[in-house]
Amino acid sequence: MVFNSINQTDIFYIYIENIYIMNLQQLEYIIAVDKHSNFVKASEACFVTQATLSMMVKKLEEELGVKLFDRSRKPIKTTEIGEKIISQSRKIILESARLKELVNDEKRQIAGELKIGIIPTLAPYLLPLFLKKIMGDFPKVNLIIHEYPTDEIVKKLKLGELDAGLLSTPLNDVLIKEQVLFYEQFFLYVNAQEKGFDKQYVLPKDIDINRLWLLEEGFCMRSQVLNLCDLKKQNQVNERINYEAGSIETLKNLVENNYGITIIPELATHHLSSTQKKRLRYFKSPAPVREISIVTHREYIKFRLIEALTQTILSVIPKESQSSQRIKIIKF
Repeated sequence: MVFNSINQTDIFYIYIENIYIMNLQQLEYIIAVDKHSNFVKASEACFVTQATLSMMVKKLEEELGVKLFDRSRKPIKTTEIGEKIISQSRKIILESARLKELVNDEKRQIAGELKIGIIPTLAPYLLPLFLKKIMGDFPKVNLIIHEYPTDEIVKKLKLGELDAGLLSTPLNDVLIKEQVLFYEQFFLYVNAQEKGFDKQYVLPKDIDINRLWLLEEGFCMRSQVLNLCDLKKQNQVNERINYEAGSIETLKNLVENNYGITIIPELATHHLSSTQKKRLRYFKSPAPVREISIVTHREYIKFRLIEALTQTILSVIPKESQSSQRIKIIKF
């Protein structure tokens, strides 16, 4: 009796819709297995049971007539044909998401989920400036924000796991699109008892590597500081204390309570106390800076969301910081 109210056309579209949803789920499942190299972890990431995910993956393999994963390996390894199919699957998932963006564009609606990666040396200083504003101006936007190093952000952009990144550029990657937001000047932060830094302006050559606290390996700012100070050429290093910090705040605390100097970016100086500001020293003009950009995959799709994020950030950054005419950009 129920089917009497549904004509054949309705049944056809219901059937097609179910097949389409099933296939998209299968593609998402094999992408997850490829990422985690483990069915249990993949199922947890997809919020389904391991049995369901395994069944759907096996069914897809049967439909295609190929093995996507070598289950005899620990961890599981994607087969050669599996890698090709998963690469194509990512494109299909991306194109399916593009349909929603087309609808939002037609409605001129700024809504949806935006996954952002931001480097740790930028996150604690930039995020508080724009988060409240963007959430207030765009109530239909859901932000998912992760702190990652630069390499991880680029990797996740290429895999479609992030929509945009906020980091230091240039990256010189043909698959990544960069839009410069602003330039952030570097400052020296010195211990009150540090000799030789009583002058307001200093040169990079004035810095002794044995007195300099650095971020640990993997931070792009570490590379910038090393290149700025030409420290890679200095071989006489005192290794009595070889400590590399994981945050700018740790570096500042080490300087304040121990000895030496460190180098911090401009946004990290905005909330210093009057006493802390006395520890700041300027580099002699032209001041070295880092370039901060919003980066996306070359084939990104969330145009309106990313434009909203870009314009919101620019609205809270001083205009003078958005110009490169007064500064020297550090190349690394």
